[in-house]
Amino acid sequence: MNEKDLATPYQGAFVGKTHHFALRVYFEDTDTAGIVYYANYLRFMERARSDMLRCVGIDQRAAMDSGEGVYAVAEAHIKYRSPAKLDDDLRILSQVREVRAASCVIHQRVMRGDELLAEANVTAAFLSPEGRPKRQPRAWTQTFERLRGEE
Repeated sequence: MNEKDLATPYQGAFVGKTHHFALRVYFEDTDTAGIVYYANYLRFMERARSDMLRCVGIDQRAAMDSGEGVYAVAEAHIKYRSPAKLDDDLRILSQVREVRAASCVIHQRVMRGDELLAEANVTAAFLSPEGRPKRQPRAWTQTFERLRGEE
């Protein structure tokens, strides 16, 4: 492995219509008992969603910089099932479930091996620079429609 490879951040990938994103639980993610703080699951899911968009060619930064718009979480329903702990290797599995004109719903699962630790349905709304709901770019909704599915 060369130095350039070591400077390249990890990127997840799709297996079928499910995006897989792996991460490790670090000390900063936990409380003094070594258990992941509940709000950090939302951070893990955010990283996975951002990576999923990047993997399908959606450049959120360019859309934001050009004034096109930006995604923001409008709603999140999360169910915690079992705690993640310090040094656990986790996978965040993300699937597009619904595509609407100005938003999409993404189902996400936090897994430790085959064990489901938490799952959520997250509604991401596309907003104008003024913070108002706005139609997503057509190419993006077409991409989401191709990815839409359920296991």
